[in-house]
Amino acid sequence: MTLGPGVYVHIPFCATRCDYCAFATWTDRDHLIDAYVDACITDVRRRVAAGEVVEAATVYFGGGTPSLVAAPALMRILDAIPRAADAEVTVEGNPDSVDAEKLRVYADHGVTRISLGVQSTQPHVLAALGRTHDRANVTGAVEATRAAGIGSFNLDVIAGAAGESDADFAATMTDVLALDPPHVSVYGLMVEPGTPLEARVAAGELAAPDADAQADRYLAADARLAAAGLDWYEVSNWARPGHECRHNLGYWTGQECVAIGAAAHGHTRGTRWWNSPRPERYVERIAAGRSPVAGDERLDAATTASDRLALALRIRTGAPVAAAEPAALAELTGIGLVEVVGDRVVLTRAGRLLASEVVLRLDASGADALGGSAGTRYDGVPS
Repeated sequence: MTLGPGVYVHIPFCATRCDYCAFATWTDRDHLIDAYVDACITDVRRRVAAGEVVEAATVYFGGGTPSLVAAPALMRILDAIPRAADAEVTVEGNPDSVDAEKLRVYADHGVTRISLGVQSTQPHVLAALGRTHDRANVTGAVEATRAAGIGSFNLDVIAGAAGESDADFAATMTDVLALDPPHVSVYGLMVEPGTPLEARVAAGELAAPDADAQADRYLAADARLAAAGLDWYEVSNWARPGHECRHNLGYWTGQECVAIGAAAHGHTRGTRWWNSPRPERYVERIAAGRSPVAGDERLDAATTASDRLALALRIRTGAPVAAAEPAALAELTGIGLVEVVGDRVVLTRAGRLLASEVVLRLDASGADALGGSAGTRYDGVPS
């Protein structure tokens, strides 16, 4: 498996905005698509000329809805990116915005992986999330992905939407597993600031997600996915051997990533940086010959160490024991949230439910986050 510098391309366009979405996405900027694609290509070429992109090990088109852009236009960006011979190339899509022809074009240009935002297969749950697809769209998208010869795909699931029962979630998992996916992600619904979901919860129209119910569904999903041959390799992600998302493993193991597109975040040469968040500003900066970077943060040694600990603990191989605060490690081992395997500290199944709190406790500079009496909270972070 090749891991190394990756390229993330942000496509900020959506047909509709889901109520829970806090990402940099726009439903009223379609007139910018052609200029935006051109700007991304120019940005890539400049970074190639500067030596920042040399045979990318992975490329990830996220959004937004990358599959909303015409396939030939999206693939123009991909064609501009030099890639290793075994590069993994992922395109995110909604089940109702991919089709056989689009997927065939992707495959012809080297896309190796599709990530589909399923979230649920139950109509009332999809409605509560503001999603526009249905179960038939999901089945059709998976069948078309396989027919195009794309070798791997992921199905995203969300736990804890308003009106979702344990039976609803179990039915979604049954539908997902019936498609025999090589990769599944399960996230707990989070109420993000500034989203329509936050406003509806604040107004009392919807109940906030129940943390204990989310945890129960996470554990149920973990058991079912394991029984189906998908092993957990990151808190929110399960895969058959060889189908782990290499791009996201790059994030979790501290590999560098070059960011292309509005609001995209990169990490190169010890610096985190981010591009101008609005697509029109990104296009304007590129057209004017200016850098699209809107800000950066140089990582000092302490921040780098904390980041590496936090990210490493999220994956199956864990973090070095030497990086953990000894007293906290002993305590967390004693209460069954982590275990020591050789020279690594690894989250237990229970520990995965409290990953962020465990990280804070194990970090020598972290605060006491568990507070002596921790409720159960599923800590999934979208990838």
